[in-house]
Amino acid sequence: MAHPTHIPVQVAGEELWLLADKAIWWPAQQALLIADIHIGKAATYRQLGQPVPHGTTASNLQRLDQLLQRFPCQRLIFLGDFLHAAAAKTPATLEALDTWRRTHPALPITLIRGNHDRRAGDPPETLNIEVLSEPLLLGPYALQHEPHPHPSHHVLAGHLHPAYRLYGRGRQSLRLPCFVLGHQRSLLPSFGSFTGAMTVQVEPGERVYVVGDGGIWAV
Repeated sequence: MAHPTHIPVQVAGEELWLLADKAIWWPAQQALLIADIHIGKAATYRQLGQPVPHGTTASNLQRLDQLLQRFPCQRLIFLGDFLHAAAAKTPATLEALDTWRRTHPALPITLIRGNHDRRAGDPPETLNIEVLSEPLLLGPYALQHEPHPHPSHHVLAGHLHPAYRLYGRGRQSLRLPCFVLGHQRSLLPSFGSFTGAMTVQVEPGERVYVVGDGGIWAV
């Protein structure tokens, strides 16, 4: 049986699709929401002499391309931490980003600055990315990086890289990236493939959806 690749949910009166690709599709706005892609993180670690994998930027951009081919996207919104650090701006990483952007020249892209973006600096102007401070108020949502509450809008945020631990029989357990949907705040998992995760404690009334092996499931 094929794994479900998305789950439609109602959040603050709007339908959102939670994607197994660790992103959100917002049909009414034809917008794709991505949190914490952390472009250039592996390159940053390699400059520090750490033995980390190559090809993570290419992999992340390829996954993003697949989503843009799948959905009629009219706006791409990054909820912070687009670049990992100033050291991420290597010639190879910037060339990969330029090449990727040239394949989507007319796509409006917005970045809501995250903590890593503030340290890394804004993306190069050649990428034609609108850069804003949080929050971006759009429909019923406050689109943010930090999951701070907003007085009038439901918060959609990243930053925490949420994960949920599933327990099996005996001592078996598995920790998977997850979406956490609450009454006033919802969290997206990190989109990047080399970002780590933080196990979250779920509060009463929150809904959790885990992703893994190309599928997504409600807990």
